[in-house]
Amino acid sequence: MKHYDLLIVDDEQRYADMLARRLGLRNLTCQVCYDGRSAIECLAEAAFAVIILDLQLPDLYGTEVLAQIKQRRPDNVVIILTGHGTEKDKQACLAAGAHAFMNKPLDIDRLLTIMNRLKTRSA
Repeated sequence: MKHYDLLIVDDEQRYADMLARRLGLRNLTCQVCYDGRSAIECLAEAAFAVIILDLQLPDLYGTEVLAQIKQRRPDNVVIILTGHGTEKDKQACLAAGAHAFMNKPLDIDRLLTIMNRLKTRSA
C-alpha cells in the first residue's frame, strides 16, 4: 500500500493541482482526487496522513464523504477546505470528526501549523 502525506479532494482541478504542487515544494507527497467517490476508492489503495476535503463536490456532498472516510478509517485526519461553507456546515463537519474547517483561499502556513499540531499530539 502506498503512503502519502496528503489526499486533496477538490473538484476545482486547477486549484487542487496547484495546491498539490505548492505542498510538494514543502516536501509533502500528495495525491489528488476530483470527486468524492474517487476519494473513497483511494482509501482502499493508499494511506494518507491528512485528507483535505472540499464540501462542494460534483457527486457527493463533503459531509457524506467525511462520514464514509470516518467509517472506513476512523483515525484519518480530515481537514475541510471550502469556499462555500456555512457555520452550520462547520459545526456538522467538526461533530462528524473533521479536525479543522478552513476557508478558501487556503493559508498554507495555517494548514502546516494545524498539521504539525496534529502530528505533535499523536506522537
